Amino acid sequence: MVRSLLVVGTGLIGTSVALAARRAGVEVFLADRDAATARVAESLGAGRAETPRHPVDLALVAVPPTQVGLVLREAQQRRAARSYTDVAGVKGEPGRDVLRLAPDPAAYVGGHPMAGRERSGPLAATADLFTGRTWVLTPSERTGAAALRSATTLAELCGATPVCLDSRAHDAMVALTSHVPHLMAGLTAARLREGPAGTEKLVGEGVRDVTRVAAGDPALWTDIVRSNAAPIAAVLRAVHDDLTRLLAAVEALAATGPDGHEQAVHDIAALLEQGAAGAARARPPGDRIRLRVTVGPQPGALAALLPATPQAVVAATANPDGTLAVHLDVPAATAGAAAAELRAAGWDVAVDEGAAVCRVAAGR
Repeated sequence: MVRSLLVVGTGLIGTSVALAARRAGVEVFLADRDAATARVAESLGAGRAETPRHPVDLALVAVPPTQVGLVLREAQQRRAARSYTDVAGVKGEPGRDVLRLAPDPAAYVGGHPMAGRERSGPLAATADLFTGRTWVLTPSERTGAAALRSATTLAELCGATPVCLDSRAHDAMVALTSHVPHLMAGLTAARLREGPAGTEKLVGEGVRDVTRVAAGDPALWTDIVRSNAAPIAAVLRAVHDDLTRLLAAVEALAATGPDGHEQAVHDIAALLEQGAAGAARARPPGDRIRLRVTVGPQPGALAALLPATPQAVVAATANPDGTLAVHLDVPAATAGAAAAELRAAGWDVAVDEGAAVCRVAAGR
């Protein structure tokens, strides 16, 4: 149960969490190294910009990755909360800092809500920012059950789906899905500065879509790249190889004479086909969510499930223990209610994200 929350860092994410928590009836306290920023968040109804007189149930550290360890140590030293989490977009380095610096690592679990906007600061915050989104939690071998339970509850209060991942796996994934795309958006947007006069008149939705996130805070993103440099470098090397291949193909087409044109066209088509296949995996996170229901081996067990899930079953696979894993594709907006209803009926339900799920109710 999270009845009281301290948010340390009242930027976009911290203030959005505070607004969502307040909407859910949680008592929220706000802190920021810039007192004026905390007061802005307070004026938005995100909570009270004051120090709680007693330890709160949970403290949320919403600062850049390289600052998480130091801020958490200070908060634990003054016993600000019973449990602690963070929202940094990198988990490996902050987690190691916490294990090295924090007085009580068992009271901490890493967190990363997979949501954001290109605008920053409390004025860009919204209570709906996390609705239908994945909220990653990265417990270490020293994370206690109370900390994981509190962070999971907060994610659910904010309308998100909590999913547990190893911090190394998380950092490799977000390098591919967030960090390198942001860098590529910045590089593409930077080219617009070199365009001839009148270029802006030819800017369409495609360019705006590609470059939208390039408006993010450069200082924050520099911190993120610094904290996740190795996984980002691995993705950039693969991008570099593709760009080298693409450049060679385009230069071959630009050269006079037909030599190499057929191979160049083939290479370009292959790269674009790979891009189209990748885009199919990048559906909006608020679109659909896959639930996995474990069905026992008893005759008629699957037939008992089907009436509760009309038009949602998309696949069923056999598990080694003789049970079936039935996969349901449901709208993100109703996924939480659907999972709760199935669990109440006794079914074993998990969010099928290809990762361990933080809380799975016992079922049939």
